[in-house]
Amino acid sequence: MSTSDPKALIRIARENGGEAHVEPLDLGQRVRALRKERNWTLEQAAQQAGLARSTLSKIENGQMSPTYDALKKLAAGLSLSVPQLFTPPQADQVTGRMAITRSGSGAAHPTATYEHELLAESLTKKQMLPYRARIRARKMEEFEGWVRHDGEEFLYVLTGVIRLYTEFYEPVEMRRGDSAYYDASMGHNVISVSEEDATILWVTSLG
Repeated sequence: MSTSDPKALIRIARENGGEAHVEPLDLGQRVRALRKERNWTLEQAAQQAGLARSTLSKIENGQMSPTYDALKKLAAGLSLSVPQLFTPPQADQVTGRMAITRSGSGAAHPTATYEHELLAESLTKKQMLPYRARIRARKMEEFEGWVRHDGEEFLYVLTGVIRLYTEFYEPVEMRRGDSAYYDASMGHNVISVSEEDATILWVTSLG
């Protein structure tokens, strides 16, 4: 299954009678719902995201698939991370679920600074959003300002050495096995300070 087109992303509900129900995640509907939750007009949302009004209108109406750069701007304008942009809204509580993600088989969402690999993507209505990230950035200047979004976040260093920058604390150098838990609405960015790209596990709360 290709995930290069955001509209091709799928979510799979738990099996019922041995048959899995598959439905597409409509990015346009998701973006429109997020905009209306904030009581923003199309013009206001476009200004927040730094996109042309016509571009946002086409995204909402499924007339174009946004580039990764546009996705980054859209997520930042909505105060979300890129992975949260693809997380469908929560509905009724579902229990008794489990998802296995084999190594390297998560949905990839590369950006200029991070390469995200979404984990447990098949589960809907999650309370947490787990993803593995390869840190490409080597300096703060590579970011377009702070990353910030709702919820709390847990970070665990898998390989390499990173430097965690946060809005209210001094930068912290972290190595394999180190972890951090922080308020995700506080501005934060991560760079790799090792020769190779560092990899980390991120878990973001959605409640």
